[in-house]
Amino acid sequence: MRTRIISVILLCAAGSGAVACQPTDGSKPSGTPASAATAPAAKDDKAAAAKKAVPNFVGMGLQSAQDAAQAQGFYALKSHDSLGRDRMQAFDRNWKVCSQNVKVGTSVSTDTTLDFGSVKLEETCPAKDEAAPSTAGGKVPDFADKSVKAARAALDSSTSLTVKDASSNDRLVLVESNWKVCTQSPAAGAALNGQPVTLTAVKFGESC
Repeated sequence: MRTRIISVILLCAAGSGAVACQPTDGSKPSGTPASAATAPAAKDDKAAAAKKAVPNFVGMGLQSAQDAAQAQGFYALKSHDSLGRDRMQAFDRNWKVCSQNVKVGTSVSTDTTLDFGSVKLEETCPAKDEAAPSTAGGKVPDFADKSVKAARAALDSSTSLTVKDASSNDRLVLVESNWKVCTQSPAAGAALNGQPVTLTAVKFGESC
C-alpha cells in the first residue's frame, strides 16, 4: 500500500499542477476546483448618436452647407437638383442650397441623412422642388418641360427610348439634363405596357 501511495504522489508531482490530481481509490477529492469566472457581457462599442438641432442651410453655397453640417456632426449628406432636371452636383461650389429635408431647429440624431435641394449659382430657386416624373399607377407620365434625363430615369431601363431634336437643326441630344421635353408618344396617361417611347426636345432656354 505504501508503495502505491508514493507512486501516486510522484505522478501528481510530475503533472503541470493546473488540474487537481484525482484519487484512484474511488474517494472524493479533498478540494473542488473553483468555477470558471463568468465572461463579462459583450459591450456595445457603438455609442448612441447625439441629438442636435438642424441649422438653416438655405441660401448657403452647397459646399459651405456641407462643411457646416459636418462641423455639427452630420456626415450623412445628400443633394439633388431642385429644378427636377436630375443634374449631378459634380462641383458643389457651383451650386447653392434652396431647400433642406429637415426643418430648421428640429432636434434629430446626428446620423440622420440631410438632403439639400440645390440649383446652380446663376439660377433662381423654385418656390418648391420640382417633382420628378413618376410611372406610379402604370401610366405614362407627363414629360412636358421635364429634362430628358429625368424622363429616362422615370422609365424602366428596358424601355426603348428615342429622343429627337424638336428644332430643325437635327442636333444630337448628348447631355440629356440640358434638354427639355417638347412632345411625347405615347401621350401622358396612356397605359404603360412596355411600348417604345419617343420624345422631342430642345435645350433649356429655347422654345419648343
